[in-house]
Amino acid sequence: MKIRLDKFLADMGFGTRSQVRQQIAGGNVTVNGLPARRPELKVDTDKDRVLFCGTEAAYAQYEYYMLNKPAGVVSATEDKKEHTVLDLLQERKRKDLFPVGRLDKDTEGLLLITNNGDLAHRLLAPGRHVDKVYYAEIDGKVTREDAELFRAGVDIGDKKRTMPAFLEILSSADRSEILLTIREGRFHQVKRMFHAVGKEVLFLRRIQMGPLKLDEKLRPGEYRRLTKEEVEKLC
Repeated sequence: MKIRLDKFLADMGFGTRSQVRQQIAGGNVTVNGLPARRPELKVDTDKDRVLFCGTEAAYAQYEYYMLNKPAGVVSATEDKKEHTVLDLLQERKRKDLFPVGRLDKDTEGLLLITNNGDLAHRLLAPGRHVDKVYYAEIDGKVTREDAELFRAGVDIGDKKRTMPAFLEILSSADRSEILLTIREGRFHQVKRMFHAVGKEVLFLRRIQMGPLKLDEKLRPGEYRRLTKEEVEKLC
């Protein structure tokens, strides 16, 4: 793929278009060992070797990160008042990354961050019905009757009942533990489903989205790039 040099460098997180143009004009960018002083220079992302201030700039059209979202940050690209999930990515990052879907501010767990809009659409489109699995701790004893109601779909105040959901009871006590698989992404859906059966969610963590499972080694706030195998499964 051929692309403008300034876009190449901006896409890979070396700065804004204007910032990388300044570096290009200053002779700090080379292509195949020669100084490149024109930002409009077309480079072949598969063949050309680009160095930015001595650092090799390898081009990737798409990037994929798995984040174990902690409570207290919002699932957004930017926010004037709150810390966002993108603030947690400490390495050099491109400007077109975004979280795929949202987790509530107080919800933890799996969040995919990418710049692949087509993949995001496939995962989030209502007609796709991609499975999302949550671990939750519930105030109250979760029963088989609750599981049957969830399987039939419950009224959470929307025009339509929820789609059938699979509720697995891990422990049933004053503070129950469950796994819940849903195929939608309605606003506060898990919390509203339990509220509809007279219970409240005390803790919520997403552990799977489609074929992508949360890496148990990632602590809240930690992230890593997706493996080649994980990307292939998603795409």
